[in-house]
Amino acid sequence: MDIIFGRNKKEQLEPLRARVTGRIPAWLQGTLLRNGPGMHTAGETRYNHWFDGLALLHSFTIRDGEVYYRSKYLRSDTYNANIEANRIVVSEFGTMAYPDPCKNIFSKAFSYLSHTIPDFTDNCLINIMKCGEDFYATTETNYIRKINPQTLETLEKVDYRKHVAVNLATSHPHYDDAGNVLNIGTSIVDKGKTKYVIFKIPATVSGGRKKGLSPLKHMEVFCSIASLSLLSPSYYHSFGVTESYIVFLEQPFKMDILKMATAYLRGASWASCLAFHREDKTYIHIIDQRTRKPVLTKFYTDPMVVFHHVNAYEEDGCLLFDVIAYEDSSLYQLFYLANLNKNFEENSRLTSVPALKRFAVPLHMDKNAEAGSNLIKLSSTTARALKEKEDQVYCQPELLYEGLELPRINYAHNGKRYRYVFAAEVQWSPIPTKIIKYDILTKSSLKWGEVHCWPAEPVFVPTPGAEDEDHGIILSAIVSTDPQKLPFLLVLDAKTFTELARASVDVEMHLDLHGLFIPDTPKINAGTSNLP
Repeated sequence: MDIIFGRNKKEQLEPLRARVTGRIPAWLQGTLLRNGPGMHTAGETRYNHWFDGLALLHSFTIRDGEVYYRSKYLRSDTYNANIEANRIVVSEFGTMAYPDPCKNIFSKAFSYLSHTIPDFTDNCLINIMKCGEDFYATTETNYIRKINPQTLETLEKVDYRKHVAVNLATSHPHYDDAGNVLNIGTSIVDKGKTKYVIFKIPATVSGGRKKGLSPLKHMEVFCSIASLSLLSPSYYHSFGVTESYIVFLEQPFKMDILKMATAYLRGASWASCLAFHREDKTYIHIIDQRTRKPVLTKFYTDPMVVFHHVNAYEEDGCLLFDVIAYEDSSLYQLFYLANLNKNFEENSRLTSVPALKRFAVPLHMDKNAEAGSNLIKLSSTTARALKEKEDQVYCQPELLYEGLELPRINYAHNGKRYRYVFAAEVQWSPIPTKIIKYDILTKSSLKWGEVHCWPAEPVFVPTPGAEDEDHGIILSAIVSTDPQKLPFLLVLDAKTFTELARASVDVEMHLDLHGLFIPDTPKINAGTSNLP
């Protein structure tokens, strides 16, 4: 596994023409832009965790049946500081670093005060966000970096805190049909309160292009949710939306703010300040987008860890939402680089398989319902919502499928009733081995896989004018551990899951995390259909 996780990857600064076998549909014109960790050492120092690696952007540009590949490291402040010092000097999720390792304990104690609520990294390695006409590399801190999607050049650094009071924010925003961005972040002990802040970024600003105004400067707080604990807010990686509601899970995977405040002094990583509390509940917050206020009923379920929401929608007075759920937080532990070595098969056994689960909550409480009664009367799901008290409901999910992660959908169906999930198949190992199409209606699946091939998150691109939800293309960057097989961009027919083409590139390609497809023209259902 060292070929995937341990080696620093080289940049491919100039477009490299791929060797295409098969036939790419003529209508598919645009760029698949992806993000993920690519550099894990600096000088003699090494990151502890795979999610710490320096961001490496890469792209596949598809034009008239040909494909061109390029890659470039994000020139973040973090990257520049590490390269200049020839060692890791900026702390990441699993690696605490010190600008001057020769400082004594008194110097560390003095500088500790400035790290109580730390100034986090701008190593934006997780995803790509579209904001108006611009694109940004994102991570889970308060920083994002604008990039040029054609050249992969790094542009200005943006601090969310200059516009909304958040110390952390997700890398999985949502987009409405107009292209407005909705996201959520955590405000840590701001004015004596810790809260989850939902904020909105407009797609356009009147006269903005001519005046050089950025939509980011016009972001607004949509609403906020008070954290159940002042000093132990929940960790979260994504959230869900329907046409009228927002779904936020306050899960018992929590950050210890007091430990974070002393981490720098103790030489501990931010990761050590996260802990799963299996004795606690997972609280389901439903926010009405029309009133911008939470629904008063208290919904909860068993302890779990969710990184990825799949989709959510409303049906007959209920809200249904689908997530990939774990029974614990073991996934994070498995991505420490010490575990991703030659003994990978022994070290990387998940204690909890990721499961696609469907929850259902009633949007209107039946006051006359008896305690213990199921408030969900839908024939489309076996998920239950059991009334406990006048304003408290316990939710039991329906298990749809076990063993998938990195879910994507046809984004034209985001927040609406849908049928298909495109994802990476994951069993007891955290590393994907196949791509899967899961049919929620029939509970059936189609799969693509090849020996020694490791697929990235599959991205759905709709066929122009398509009426069927699955009428389109699946794109996935495939890393190969077979020295006789080059890495390649896989092109699948999304309906049949048959391979249409592959574009092989003679580079050391990294296993990425997330990204999006940028069509050459806005005619490919442009606004939101292929966004994450």
